[in-house]
Amino acid sequence: MSCLELYSSYTRVWIPDPEEVWRAAEIIKDYKEGDPILHLKLEDESVILSPVYNPLPFLRNPDILVGENDLTALSYLHEPAVLHNLRVRFLESNHIYTYCGIVLVAINPYEQLPIYGEEVINAYSGQNMGDMDPHIFAVAEEAYKQMARDEKNQSIIVSGESGAGKTVSAKYAMRYFATVGGSANDTSVEEKVLASNPIMEAIGNAKTTRNDNSSRFGKYIQIGFDRQYHIIGANMRTYLLEKSRVVFQAEDERNYHIFYQLCASASLQEFKDLALTSAEDFTYTSLGENIFIDGVNDAEDFEKTRHAFTLLGVKDSHQGSIYKIIASILHLGNVEIRSERDGESCRISDNPSLHHFCRLLGVEQDQMEHWLCHRKLVTTAETYVKSMSHAQATNARNALAKHIYAHLFDWIVQHINKALFTTTKQHSFIGVLDIYGFETFEFNSFEQFCINYANEKLQQQFNSHVFKLEQEEYMKEQIPWTLIDFYDNQPCIDLIEAKLGILDLLDEECKVPKGTDQNWAQKLYDHHSSSNHFQKPRMSNTSFIVVHFADKVEYQCDGFLEKNRDTVYEEQINILKASKFQLVADLFQEAKEGSTTSVTTSKGSKINVRPVKPSPKPPNREHRKTVGHQFRNSLHLLMETLNATTPHYVRCIKPNDDKEAFSFDSRRAVQQLRACGVLETIRISAAGYPSRWTYMDFFNRYRVLMKKKEMASGDKKVICKNLLETLIKDPDKFQFGKTKIFFRAGQVAYLEKLRTDKFRAACIKIQKTVRGWLQRIRYQRIRKAAVTIQRYGRGYLYLQHHKATIIQKSVRGWMERKKFRRARNAAVVIQCAYRRLLAKRQLKQLKIEARSAEHLKKLNVGMENKIVQLQRKMDDQTHQIMSYVYVLIASQAKAQPSRARPELTRQVTVQRKEKDFEGMLEYNKEDEPLLIKTLITDMKPHNVSATVPCLPAYVLFMCIRHADYINDDQKVHSLLTSTINAIKKVLKKHNNDFEMTSFWLANTSRLLHCLKQYSGDEGFMTHNTPKQNEHCLKNFDLAEYRQVLSDLSIQIYQQLIKVAEDIMQPMIVSAMLESESIPSLAGVKPMGYRNRSSSMDCDGEGPGGYTLVALIRQLGQFHSTMADHGLDPEIVQQVIRQLFYCINAITLNNLLLRKDVCSWSTGLQLRYNISQLEEWLRGKNLHQTATVGTMEPLIQAAQLLQVKKKTSQDAEEICSLCTALTAQQIVKILNLYTPLNEFEERVTVSFIRNIQGRLQERNDPPTLLVDTKHIFPVLFPYTPSALSLENLHIPASLSLDFLTRV
Repeated sequence: MSCLELYSSYTRVWIPDPEEVWRAAEIIKDYKEGDPILHLKLEDESVILSPVYNPLPFLRNPDILVGENDLTALSYLHEPAVLHNLRVRFLESNHIYTYCGIVLVAINPYEQLPIYGEEVINAYSGQNMGDMDPHIFAVAEEAYKQMARDEKNQSIIVSGESGAGKTVSAKYAMRYFATVGGSANDTSVEEKVLASNPIMEAIGNAKTTRNDNSSRFGKYIQIGFDRQYHIIGANMRTYLLEKSRVVFQAEDERNYHIFYQLCASASLQEFKDLALTSAEDFTYTSLGENIFIDGVNDAEDFEKTRHAFTLLGVKDSHQGSIYKIIASILHLGNVEIRSERDGESCRISDNPSLHHFCRLLGVEQDQMEHWLCHRKLVTTAETYVKSMSHAQATNARNALAKHIYAHLFDWIVQHINKALFTTTKQHSFIGVLDIYGFETFEFNSFEQFCINYANEKLQQQFNSHVFKLEQEEYMKEQIPWTLIDFYDNQPCIDLIEAKLGILDLLDEECKVPKGTDQNWAQKLYDHHSSSNHFQKPRMSNTSFIVVHFADKVEYQCDGFLEKNRDTVYEEQINILKASKFQLVADLFQEAKEGSTTSVTTSKGSKINVRPVKPSPKPPNREHRKTVGHQFRNSLHLLMETLNATTPHYVRCIKPNDDKEAFSFDSRRAVQQLRACGVLETIRISAAGYPSRWTYMDFFNRYRVLMKKKEMASGDKKVICKNLLETLIKDPDKFQFGKTKIFFRAGQVAYLEKLRTDKFRAACIKIQKTVRGWLQRIRYQRIRKAAVTIQRYGRGYLYLQHHKATIIQKSVRGWMERKKFRRARNAAVVIQCAYRRLLAKRQLKQLKIEARSAEHLKKLNVGMENKIVQLQRKMDDQTHQIMSYVYVLIASQAKAQPSRARPELTRQVTVQRKEKDFEGMLEYNKEDEPLLIKTLITDMKPHNVSATVPCLPAYVLFMCIRHADYINDDQKVHSLLTSTINAIKKVLKKHNNDFEMTSFWLANTSRLLHCLKQYSGDEGFMTHNTPKQNEHCLKNFDLAEYRQVLSDLSIQIYQQLIKVAEDIMQPMIVSAMLESESIPSLAGVKPMGYRNRSSSMDCDGEGPGGYTLVALIRQLGQFHSTMADHGLDPEIVQQVIRQLFYCINAITLNNLLLRKDVCSWSTGLQLRYNISQLEEWLRGKNLHQTATVGTMEPLIQAAQLLQVKKKTSQDAEEICSLCTALTAQQIVKILNLYTPLNEFEERVTVSFIRNIQGRLQERNDPPTLLVDTKHIFPVLFPYTPSALSLENLHIPASLSLDFLTRV
């Protein structure tokens, strides 16, 4: 299909728009090659005529692809598609994370979201990257997993402009590593790693117009791991601290947070000697005219900073010195310099600020006052002191303040590294780079130049890595590799850092005694005017333009030389070196010995695995390295580290400049997308085969396009190949790999169009058939009704014509019938009278006969014979009875001599009873270890499977009874203690064995029940038999041991739950959400890069998933095992309830974090799966317990996916239906709901807002996910045994022949 054929009626396209950047439109007239205009209809139904440019407008993706988790899953990959997808996800679904190939795009929501709790970390831990919704935790898990699997160091590169959320993203990545890679021995290691965050935010972050907590420096944190991948330490390197902020802030900005935190806590007793007041009283903290940040309490934050210092082991004395230095900087800013002699000289005014500054730093006030207004000039002939002008002195004072703060910053970073240092050998590390993104302002100076230079280097590394991954993917799938052209910014980098480049010329000008910014600018024009990446502005001779990868940036040369030199007068530094406070003196002494400035603090980076350790020689004062030179060196060092690791990218986007929650400015967003490399990733992907499907997924999605005979072949690959060769004639539009099919951009959209057309044609055919059937039914009903009406009408007319005849006939008949009835009645009367007369005569005759004797004689004929026969029978029976009596008397007479024998029998019986087994077992004290070894240590459940359940518990109790019987308290104590300790050792050894844990839970609880049943307490004896009451303990009260056994039972129960959950956990998600319990119901959508992530095993046909049958089979095994071991039914019910809660929690959490499973078909599958679990409960007679209630949230989630979600009535029904789900969970599921085909409707934003409004009254907990670690309180009900101890059979196979029955 040619490209032009796609531009037909109803095709949707993107056209440029000055406000929204890109605007959606629909073609209303087919476009033919050569047409000068396109006929378009906008979304507001207005029609426009758009001139045709080359290329034609970008095509829109099908609606089914809008809102995808991965931008590379889009069929059409271009800027408007990316922007629209991000906008839809951010505004309509409130999803702040989106994948773009290997990049995670994170949009700052300017609102706290409940998606970073520990339960979310647990949900992402161990998951493949494409399995869950995009998240910073998914990137962190990918890095952690690749580090463990590939044994290669990893890096997470977080970039973005100020206010985009870089610091927060880096912080959450570090929190994830601290949680999943917690130290095995020292639990404080990960706490120390996290404690560095509040300190670095306090001393390195500040409020800007764009961000309330903007990082004003770059940092690279290496988190070290041992061979078990537990955190053992960390190391931090910093880059380009914005020192100018210490002495200057723009309007509505603030200095570094630590200054305001210290001022807010000035009233504390320990800070009285700092002489601090409100931040409004100090020049360096009041230049922005607003010292507060909404929602921030500086005093509370300062307590967190102090706590972090303490946690990292910074002594109180050192903390006090740090606060003194910070306070001294504030006082230095208030030192007033007054002009004298027309500004040629100056002096310090009489105010206490200088006194406080010198007192806090421990330096001589007179010396400092002198050298703040004078400077020393050294020539070849002599040295002399010269007064400074007011402007020079003010600049020198500010330079000193910046220098002090920069060295304090470096000292703190160095001590953080010391606190995080470990002597344990590091096996690998994960680095987190939090660095400034590309910046362009109205006025761009030296800082922006360095920042954009760093971003050029990072972009080059990013491009080459993306290109490398694409090449690896093609080679792995054995796809012919053709070179893809991608933007290489090496010429721009050479312009900056090469010989006689911008930085080289800047350093050269700095060495010139009277070098100026103007002279440097002229040198740039002379050397680089021919470069494609360098331009000279038309209207300026003191600025230059660099064409960066993201945009053109004009830099103003003013201040470049001063900032690059970073000049501080040596006399002032010498005064500080002579301070009486050791920390202040050491601060600047270390600087002389060669420590780096705030540009890099790599010195002391002892856990770095790279062998490169920079050890610069002590710099000469005349050849001190410039800031630009140091930054270039540190950047090269950083790039070496990144190139030696596997990088993962997080690009943070600032959605608007007003810090409004969930507000999206398309123009600002597209600027950042162009600057951060996301669009370059899209371009590289689109240049090859961006859309990739596995053969099975392609078959499931597009089999509707196949004919039945084409599907006869069993080989799915062959079927897919034949179909594609039929549908797409151009063989260059697709390629067949080993496990995937690769498509050019737009081909999946074409296939989706064919699929939609096929469905539409099928729908039309179904509709046509149904409508025809309905019309035929309607016609048949009408015809039948017409015939019925006709029949009744004809009958009515017939009746009208013959009514007279009918009336006559009826009257004549009535008259004849009346006549007949009268005659019949007369005949009947006559017959009755005559019959009565005959009856009277017969009665009279019978009475006469009855009185005669002859009649009586006839009646009694034969009676005499019957009486004689009965008499004879009675005589015979009497003779038989008498003979029986005689025989009985004779037998009694014979038995008379042996009358004494029953007494002897009774004596024998008594004797036997005295020797009966009384339910006790005796053993020697030295046999106790053997008893414990046989019954506990070496006991295997199958050894006693054919005997009475809980046999070891009964045997142990019978031994305890005997020890009680003989009143041996030592023996009782020793046996019980040994039993408890042995059970604990066995459980510790078999801590992952469900059968063993269940076996000892049953035996421990049975031993506990026996101690209660035979304790002699009346409360436990009510259900005993008299014989069992005779067996009660006589001498000892074992209540304390009962409590110990009760606690042990609870521990074993918790271990049983943990073992069962660990076995089930890998099955749950696959069985409940992914396996097709109802075949061919689930739909398949295009997948992006993350579904083919390197963390997944792609060598085979894919990982084998668990089915619902496997999960139910596992539950059945658990239940049968516990039942076989004789575990109390109440405990079994509680175990099953806990396991069902686990199934509910894990499934629901996964559902809440996965957009791909929130669909109508998944809801149907899920409800069917739950019904199967409920059926299993009914089969085990557990359906009446509380177990069913644990699945209620999941049932309601499944119903929510299936119900209609359109009208206000639907919203009301959802609110009344989903009572077991929290408001956040309901809204999250609605946001995640994804149609699997074009015939489903998306949930509208207005509907979700309607739901939110109705749910505001609920007092739900603020957490989104269900706590998977929650365990219901366990109750061990008292269950007495009906077993008689004296009848207990002990099999010989147990080898307990050393026990004696008593």
